[in-house]
Amino acid sequence: MSGEPQYIGINESFTFSCGPDKGCFNQCCCDVNQFLYPYDILRLSRALKISTGEFLETYTYIYSGDTTGLPVVSFKTLSKNNHACPFVTEKGCAVYEDRPASCRVFPLARALARSREDGAITEYFAVIEDPICEGFNGGERRTVKAWVENQGLAPYNERNDRMIELISLKQQVMPGRLEGDDRTDFQLACYDLDGFRAKVEGGAIEVENKDAVVKDDDALLDAAMAWIRERLFGARQA
Repeated sequence: MSGEPQYIGINESFTFSCGPDKGCFNQCCCDVNQFLYPYDILRLSRALKISTGEFLETYTYIYSGDTTGLPVVSFKTLSKNNHACPFVTEKGCAVYEDRPASCRVFPLARALARSREDGAITEYFAVIEDPICEGFNGGERRTVKAWVENQGLAPYNERNDRMIELISLKQQVMPGRLEGDDRTDFQLACYDLDGFRAKVEGGAIEVENKDAVVKDDDALLDAAMAWIRERLFGARQA
């Protein structure tokens, strides 16, 4: 079994299953190298009943992405020699119901492409056959569409696609590393959503539908993404 991706259509099928019966159980959670989207952070912080700011400080570190120049959030690991996810246990994932999109989609990878002709978005999937993974041996056969539904990926994909578009726009109009106030505001709006909400509630940031933003997490995420898009790129999108 190789680690090369095998591209697959939404209605095509693949064989896979995961669980404690597999000899590799938890191994994929013990060598973590993943970044978190805003919706991932929101869901995880709510599951842990802490603010997004506390979540970021306790469980993550932020660095500048080599390709995008944007702040990237990744899980902290316990030590240089232990790269395990902070939420993996002997029994599995401690935050399974609110696990990040990258955990949900495995063993698939998902990518988007925009048509140059009409701007239409096309969704692509690939099966990643990790050599350490035993899930492909004797697993259940299912379509990509069924896997996406079963893993609860729809709300993640919908919200994460907005971030992908934001990153794409940034690369078009502001290539290079984000610095200073631009970087600070990006981190606030995209990652520390409770911090953003506090500034909205206190009047430091003005948004539409303030009452909804203060009370509702979906409205908060929508407003934060719209605000940073306008804040960074509004005057540059001629």
